[in-house]
Amino acid sequence: MHKEQPRCEEVIEAPLYTLHGMWCTSCALAVEGVLKRLVGVSEVSVHYPTATVWIKGVPDAIRLAVLAPHVAKIGYRLTALEAVGDAHARLEQESRYLSLRLIVGSVFGMWTMLASLLIYAGALPSVQIESVVAWISGAFALPVVLYAGLPFYRAGWRTLLAKRPGMDVLVSLGVIGALVVSAGLLWRGSVEVYFDTAVMLIVLLLVGRLVETFCRQRGLRAFDSLALPSVEVTVWQHRQPVTLPVEEIALGAQIDVAPGETIPLDGTLETSGWIDTATLSGESVPRFFAKGQQVYAGCRYLGGEAPLRLRVTAPVGQRRVDKLCEQMRRFQAQKGELQTLAERFAAWLSPAALVLGVLTLPAALLFGVGWEEATVRALSVLVVACPCAVGLAVPLASLAGSGQAMQQGVALRDPAALEILANVRAIAFDKTGTLTRGQHSVLHAVLRHPKDQADFQQMLCSAVRQSEHPLAYGLLRWATNPENYANDKVAQLEQLEEYPGKGQRMTFTNGEQWSLGSAALVGAQLEQQGQDLPECAQDPTYDFASQVVVADSQGWLATLYLADQPVSDAQATIQQLQTSGYGLAMISGDRQGPVTWLGQQVGLPKEACYAQRSPEAKAKLLTALPSPTLYVGDGVNDTLSLAAAGVGVAPMQASEAAREGAAAQLLTPGVGGVVRLLSIAKRTRRAMVQNLAFSALYNTLALGLVVVMAIPPLVAVLAMAASSLSVTLNAARLAWAETDEVNDSPALAPNAPH
Repeated sequence: MHKEQPRCEEVIEAPLYTLHGMWCTSCALAVEGVLKRLVGVSEVSVHYPTATVWIKGVPDAIRLAVLAPHVAKIGYRLTALEAVGDAHARLEQESRYLSLRLIVGSVFGMWTMLASLLIYAGALPSVQIESVVAWISGAFALPVVLYAGLPFYRAGWRTLLAKRPGMDVLVSLGVIGALVVSAGLLWRGSVEVYFDTAVMLIVLLLVGRLVETFCRQRGLRAFDSLALPSVEVTVWQHRQPVTLPVEEIALGAQIDVAPGETIPLDGTLETSGWIDTATLSGESVPRFFAKGQQVYAGCRYLGGEAPLRLRVTAPVGQRRVDKLCEQMRRFQAQKGELQTLAERFAAWLSPAALVLGVLTLPAALLFGVGWEEATVRALSVLVVACPCAVGLAVPLASLAGSGQAMQQGVALRDPAALEILANVRAIAFDKTGTLTRGQHSVLHAVLRHPKDQADFQQMLCSAVRQSEHPLAYGLLRWATNPENYANDKVAQLEQLEEYPGKGQRMTFTNGEQWSLGSAALVGAQLEQQGQDLPECAQDPTYDFASQVVVADSQGWLATLYLADQPVSDAQATIQQLQTSGYGLAMISGDRQGPVTWLGQQVGLPKEACYAQRSPEAKAKLLTALPSPTLYVGDGVNDTLSLAAAGVGVAPMQASEAAREGAAAQLLTPGVGGVVRLLSIAKRTRRAMVQNLAFSALYNTLALGLVVVMAIPPLVAVLAMAASSLSVTLNAARLAWAETDEVNDSPALAPNAPH
């Protein structure tokens, strides 16, 4: 029966919650089952490795105050999303909790195993001594069963309450069954007891849990680079500087950052200065930020004598780094196709194993098997069927892959992104701001008197220093070195006349007059003086570039050609993708000339470069490429294409709209992160498929084998533990990979200088 959903209420996505008290993936499925049955809840995903709960539904049904009591009824605790530091502390506590129980299990279990080994080997001189040793074996097993195994029984009971029995039910029944069978055999005078089975089952599962916890801790390290410390900040209140904790700084406040300090909050600059963005972006070269530009928390102010002043646009919790962390955790909390498949398999495997275990006993007796052997076979079925490996197969690989992507400079948001990325066939790039830097630079300059270039550059610096035109920044970078930005020895502007969209006419303090702008504007002004632009002022070789013409009272003075240069790793990235066999395209709304020129610079053939495309035309062209497709774009006009693509990727400097519409965001300058992301996705999906195939094959074959032939419970325990450990280590291998094969090229390395 389907639950009735409230009508006429908007379904929304709740903030992420943290679930405390989980012991394994069965706990996650149990809580998920409880929440799914609630009226008003449409989608739920409980992610065990990160202990997070993602939920969608009507607003009143998905509030924390409504959900928490339902979760508490089965023994768990639901809270607001914990900070990354708290998650580390929780996992540290879990590690100590597991270590203590593992120590108890190992110390006492060692004597149980030794006693069992002596009995199995026939090394004892008499039956009476064997009986005593068997009782000793049981005595040493009690601390292991009653203390070290307690978390399994608790989790098993909780999943039963949730009507979603999982592997902990099987483990608990296996341990209890081993004890009951052993006690019955001892009562009858037999010494072939199975206390060692119960001990090994608990100890090996504890070892697996501990390794798994270390792997989860490793996955959390991806967030450490984004976590900013709590610091004291100088804030201006009533024109007086006051020192307050960064958490208390409100939106719109004015704060100061001293030279050498890390910028604690996102904001708009009210003074200018040089800023090192390497902490957040990986860009090795500091950048000059002018007044009015946006800066982000995590960057470091290098700048001069005076403090950097900014107006806060995002307080703690709303900063760009905070949103990246939340987006990554939201991605991890949701499930892709393979993980959903694994959980469906595990969901029917546990009940099937319970039924099979119950039926094995009477079936064996009907076929003439003795009571003792029939009981042992039923016990082996319960032990070998534990779907530990199935439950861990996909989430651990996904966690490792997303963590590796973050460490390589890519933040993932979409739960299915890794699985889709592994199968991508075609990749399309936007031009401006994606394959290019989004800032024009001077390609070529022709001067009336080339020997006077130094004097011309100083005058040009004064002319364009205060301009906000996009080309002015390129002229300024060409005209002067950083240390000369405040050079007062050259002539300064005295009067400025603007011609919107065309150029400027200006007068300097030394009396010189300049016209600066398009060839049409400057040419028209020269005609008024009875002069013409000379032939050398126009170079057809640079028709694709933006042209700035300068004239003075004597006539034409200079022509400068500017173009938006490709990012430093564009050519290497395109070459690597072409070698890997991807279909590539560049789709831009820019003119054909600049698009073709950029294609030549980065190595794209002319037929792969599409110019003058509207946002709708971009998306239509993208859908015609072989799918699945990947689109990389940074602007508002790219949002439609980002949505139309199988996976959308936003570059580091992308607009807010593009970042929201993309499944992944590059955290380093350039587009080299695309190559790293694709390689990580392939390795992650490969690990997912390997884990899922092996765990499913193991459980299917093991169940069939243990039913038709007698397998000692201890062997079943070892087989079950080996399968779980192999899945965990395979995921850990992915997480602990130091470098990716694509990083052999320095141009593609995440921390390479740009």
